[in-house]
Amino acid sequence: MKSFRVTEFNGPLQEVDQPTPQPVGTQVLIKVKAAGVCHSDLHIWEGGYDLGHGRKPLSLKDRGVTLPLTMGHETVGEIVAFGPEVKAGDKGDLKVGDVVLVYPWLGCGKCETCLAGDENMCVVKPNALGVYCDGGYADHMIVPNPKYLLNLRGLDPVTAAPYACSGVTTYSALKKVEFAFSTPIVIFGAGGLGLMALSLLKAMGGKGAIVVDIDARKREAAEAAGALATVDGKAPDALAQLGKKADGPIRAVIDLVGNAATTQLGFDCLTKGGKLVIVGLFGGGAPWALPLIPIKAITIQGSYVGNLRETAELLDLVHSKRIAPIPVTPMPLARANETLVDLQKGKLLGRAVLTP
Repeated sequence: MKSFRVTEFNGPLQEVDQPTPQPVGTQVLIKVKAAGVCHSDLHIWEGGYDLGHGRKPLSLKDRGVTLPLTMGHETVGEIVAFGPEVKAGDKGDLKVGDVVLVYPWLGCGKCETCLAGDENMCVVKPNALGVYCDGGYADHMIVPNPKYLLNLRGLDPVTAAPYACSGVTTYSALKKVEFAFSTPIVIFGAGGLGLMALSLLKAMGGKGAIVVDIDARKREAAEAAGALATVDGKAPDALAQLGKKADGPIRAVIDLVGNAATTQLGFDCLTKGGKLVIVGLFGGGAPWALPLIPIKAITIQGSYVGNLRETAELLDLVHSKRIAPIPVTPMPLARANETLVDLQKGKLLGRAVLTP
C-alpha cells in the first residue's frame, strides 16, 4: 500500500510503502478511487488553530492527533474485502466491487451522543478518519464498519468525494438557516464549500445567496455557479453593498471562512433576530460588541461537519435533484504535497481531488 503521511507538522508529506492491511473484525478494506483535499487538511498539516486575542494556538497534538498520520476525509473507494465478523445483515445492499463514499466523522460509538446518531459531535473519543485515524491519501484504506459506507449508485467517484466533508458540512449548515430560505442569505467564501452551498441551496428550495469573497476569481466562480450577486469583502462599502444587493433584511449568514473580518461583517449585515452560522476555521478572536448580541437578538451558532444521517440525505438529494457537482481538479496521488501547498497559497478553485 502506498500512502502519503504527515510525519511532522508543517513538514512535507512522506511517501510510505507498506503491506496492504487486511480487514479484521467488522472492518472493510477499500481501494481508494478519489480523496478530496480539504482546507481542514491544512490545519491538520500545520498542527493547530489560531484562537486570536493573543491566546496560545489550539494544538492538534493536545487534542489527540498523533503522527504519523495519513490525512484524507473525503474518500471514495471500491470495496475489496469485508472483515470476518461482518454479517450479511451488516452489509445492507453492499457487496465487494461496489463504489462507496466513506463517512469519516466517527466517534467512540458508545456514548449517548454517538448512540443518538451524532458521532461527529463525540467528545469522549473522536475517531474521525483522516484526522485521528488514517484516511484516504493512499491507494487503500480501512473503514471500521460497513455502516459508514454509502453506495454512490453510479455517481462519479471524483466529483462525489467532496460530499463527505464540503457536501455534508454545507448541507448541515444550510439546514440550520432554512427559516430564511424565502429571502436571500449571505455566504462568506467561494471555495469548494461555497460553491457546494450554492448548488445545495437551490436544490433545497432556497431563494439564493449573495456570496462574499476577497478573491475576484472565486467571485466569478460563484456567479457562474448561480450566486444572486457577489461582494468583495475587502471593499470599504462591503456592508452597504450587501444591504443594497439583498434588497431587504438579511436574516441568515453562513460563514465558511471564519476569521475576525468575515464574522464581523456577517454579524453587522444581519437584521434583528438574524442568525450567523460559523463553519470556517481560519481562526482569530471574536470581534463583536457584546451589547449588540442581545440588542439585535442575534443567534451565533457553530456548525461542525454533519452526521451520517445527513450524509445519506445529501446523497439522496443529489440523486433526486440531479445536482451538478462543484468544479474539481483531479490530481495524481503522487502530487499530494504539491496540492496542499497550492491550496495553502489560494491557487485552487473548487476542490482538488487526489486519484491514486
